[in-house]
Amino acid sequence: MESTENQTGKGRKIRILVVEDHPVFIFGLKELIHQEEDLEVCCEASNVTEGWDKILRLKPDMVIVDITLEGPSGIELIRDINKRFKTLPVLVLSMHDESLYAGRAIAAGARGYIRKHETSESIVKAVRTVLAGEIYASKRVIHSILNRFVTHPAGSPVDPADLIDTLSDRELEVLRCLAQGHNTRKIAEKFNLSIKTIGTYRERIKEKLGLQDATELIRFAVRWHERGC
Repeated sequence: MESTENQTGKGRKIRILVVEDHPVFIFGLKELIHQEEDLEVCCEASNVTEGWDKILRLKPDMVIVDITLEGPSGIELIRDINKRFKTLPVLVLSMHDESLYAGRAIAAGARGYIRKHETSESIVKAVRTVLAGEIYASKRVIHSILNRFVTHPAGSPVDPADLIDTLSDRELEVLRCLAQGHNTRKIAEKFNLSIKTIGTYRERIKEKLGLQDATELIRFAVRWHERGC
């Protein structure tokens, strides 16, 4: 890793934007980062719109983002960052199963993925690894990503859970909302979309996962969510 002086100018700390909607977690993360002499949380945002605004105005050196936020997901922010600021490092810090989201996050442009329950030392290591221009992910994540290149044996039965990666980011979020008991109207309000649009997402999810009807869809969503996905 380059020295702090080389990266950010002599004597200036590396400035980190945290995009997270849980105040208690933000507080703990700030305390952790501020223990590092060369790092600081320069600003916070609770959603994608606010996060993007602060990136444009404050120009942080790094972004730490959660996946699940009110409104658009963190994945969408990562894509926007990657399109406009390719050299801005992004680390995902999330509670969600890494085998499901890490590949998506890295494909969108993130340079690392770590779960919130990891140790403080691991989180700091992830931050520094990403700042050094390297990819941070667990062996489990690397194994999961590599497995995506393995073709499913022809003729063998396919579990809908094996097809989760075929869902778009929005379809995945809709599936998660269904698992949490939200109806179509509630999901439409959450994402500021029409009920018809959410209905279309539901139909696409059923088609991609090979589910026959709404009952099978809800049953699958609940089982999938219970497994910690």
